[in-house]
Amino acid sequence: MRAIADALAARFNPVAVQGEISGFSRAASGHCYFSLKDDTGQVRCAMFRRAADQLSFAPRDGQRVVARGKLDVYGPRGDLQLIVDELQPAGQGALFEQFLLLKAQLEAEGLFDAARKRPLPTQPRRIGVVTSLGAAALRDVATALRRRVPHIPVLLFPASVQGAQAPAELVAALERAYALHGSPLACDVLLVVRGGGSLEDLWSFNDPGVVRTLARAPMPVVCGVGHETDFTLADFVADLRAPTPTAAAELCAPSLEQRLGELAYIEERLRDAVHQSLDQRGQRMDWLAQRLGRPSTRLHQATLQLDRLQARLKQGLVRSTTQSGQRLELLAQRLPVALQRDLLARQQRVQRSQMALSLLDPKLVLERGYAWLTDDQGHAITRAADIAPGQPVRARLADGEAELVGR
Repeated sequence: MRAIADALAARFNPVAVQGEISGFSRAASGHCYFSLKDDTGQVRCAMFRRAADQLSFAPRDGQRVVARGKLDVYGPRGDLQLIVDELQPAGQGALFEQFLLLKAQLEAEGLFDAARKRPLPTQPRRIGVVTSLGAAALRDVATALRRRVPHIPVLLFPASVQGAQAPAELVAALERAYALHGSPLACDVLLVVRGGGSLEDLWSFNDPGVVRTLARAPMPVVCGVGHETDFTLADFVADLRAPTPTAAAELCAPSLEQRLGELAYIEERLRDAVHQSLDQRGQRMDWLAQRLGRPSTRLHQATLQLDRLQARLKQGLVRSTTQSGQRLELLAQRLPVALQRDLLARQQRVQRSQMALSLLDPKLVLERGYAWLTDDQGHAITRAADIAPGQPVRARLADGEAELVGR
């Protein structure tokens, strides 16, 4: 048996088998046992606990799945069996992998960033709906909007929501809605809705073209595609995800009763504020009337105040004139002393400068026995190499000049 098992492993493993689950059971140990069958036969399968714990769904009899693993021979019975390492619903495994790849790609482009999300308008003037004319989602949305906001107009942008032609029609419908932006018919919020279905049914809303077009929406977008457990890439790029089409309509359209209640509350608060303001202004008028009193009294008080200010002004002018005169006399006394002090300082500075200048006089150096040598053109000679044999040299001494000849 071991040799047969080794031969199978060398020839076939690993393998992927697609079929229908039959006799599924899960033991207390966590291991799962079942058979995969099709029209031509069946194979026994065992899925150990480590792999079974990774299942993302609950397998059931009659469900078509794809099992990946290794063929082996069960020694005690000599049965051929498939040791399953991975189990996925048939038809959805590849699609789900593609879904994850597209999600990673679009997320890397920044289309799912939370910073891009915009709040919904609290009072939309017009609501746009993108869905199929025959979809049950359209009836659900229309019913919810008619019940909650019958006064708000709704624009429908029809498009297929399933099938090969759906992505192109969805993009065209979105572009028609965007083209109205800035016009009197512009929508303040856009609903993209359809009912539930399988991953294949909802695949149009995972199309990269549809997702990128939704990312360019000039108005907030609410995506209500599928049921609460369904997710599409359109949900991630929309400004808000709704669990159902009806919920999408309710999220962007507060009920009429709620709005009327809010208006009644605001009206009551405004009425109270007006009454309170009128009462406060009446009290202020009474207080001002008491302060105003008789005009003759106010005039007499103002005259007395004016007299006091005039007296203070005269006193201030006399005081300022006296202080200015005293300051001028003081400055006149201090000026001659300051001028004499400044003149003496300047004379001392001139004397110090003369002494320093006299110390720099070249004649003092010549009187110590030095001579100043120049050529016949008057250029100073500082090195012996500058004198050529027979060259005339002039020496300036302390008491005169002498003619020399170089040797």
